Amino acid sequence: MENERLGILLILIGMSLFCIQDIFIKLIITNTSILQILVFRAILGLILLTGYLYLNQKKITYKSNYPFIALIRGTFFFLGFVCFYISLTKIPLAEANALFFTNPIMVTILSVFILKNPIGFHRILAIIICCVGTLLIIKPSINNFNWYILLPIFTAFSYSISMILSKITSDKDNSFQQSFHIYLGGVILGSSLSIILINQTASGLPLFNILSIKWNLTDLNILYKLIIIAIVGTVGIFCLVSAYRVGSPSANAPFEYVLLIYSLISGYIIFNEIPDIYSFIGMGLIIISGIYVFVRESLTKRLIATIKSR
Repeated sequence: MENERLGILLILIGMSLFCIQDIFIKLIITNTSILQILVFRAILGLILLTGYLYLNQKKITYKSNYPFIALIRGTFFFLGFVCFYISLTKIPLAEANALFFTNPIMVTILSVFILKNPIGFHRILAIIICCVGTLLIIKPSINNFNWYILLPIFTAFSYSISMILSKITSDKDNSFQQSFHIYLGGVILGSSLSIILINQTASGLPLFNILSIKWNLTDLNILYKLIIIAIVGTVGIFCLVSAYRVGSPSANAPFEYVLLIYSLISGYIIFNEIPDIYSFIGMGLIIISGIYVFVRESLTKRLIATIKSR
C-alpha cells in the first residue's frame, strides 16, 4: 500500500512538472526554435541520466542490441514531440494534452498489428469511446478547420510506436539504454535539422516557418526558461519512471490524467484559454476510455495470475 501511495505521489509530481514544462514552452515558442528546446532538453537528459548511474556506480552500457529499432524509435519520438510543441502555438494547452492522451488506445490498436495481441469487445468499446471524444475535440469540418489540432494525435501515434518498440527491445536493452538512445536521437536530429534550416528563408509553409526560427543564445530571459524546461522535463520523466518502478501500473496510470486538470487551470489563468463544451465532453470520454483500458488490463492480469496459482 505504501509503495502504491508513493507511486501515485510521484505521478502527481511528474505531471505537475510536465505542465510547468508545457507552460514555459508555450511562453517562448514564438521567439525561439523548437529544435533548440528539444536539443537543450535532450542534452540535459543525457547528463543527468549518465551522472545518476555513475554516482550510483552502476554499469553503463550505451550500445543497443537493436540499433536499427533504436534509430526508428528515437526518430518517431523526436518527430512526435516536434509536432506537439508546434501545436502549442495554435491550440489550447488542455486540448493538446487531451489528444496526446489518446496514446493508450493507439497502443492497443497498434499492438494488434505489431505484437499480434488479441482484441476483444472491451478494447473495441474503449477505442470507439476514445474516437468519439477525439472527434468532439477536433470538430472536423471543411470550412475553417484548424489542421494544427491533428499534430498532438500524430504525437500520440509516434509515442505509441516508440513504446511498442521499447517493449520489443526490452529483452536485451535496459531502460537506461532505451532512454539514452532517445535523448541522443534528440540531440542529433535536432542539431542536424537546425544546421539544414539555418540559412533558409521564410516560405509559404507555416510548419516550415516555425521550424526555421533561429536559435536564441543571447537573450538571458529565453535561456533561463530553456534551462527550466530542460530541468523540469527531465525530472518529470524520472518521476514517471520511478513511479512505475515502485508502484502498481493499474494504480498509477489513471492519475496521469491529472495533467489535463493542471492544463485546464494553467491554460485559463495564464493564456486565457477556455475550451468549449464539446472539448470538455471529448476530454472526459478520452479519460474514460484510457482508464477503462488500464483497469480492464489490470483485472485480466490478476485473473490470469489467480488461475495459474491454483
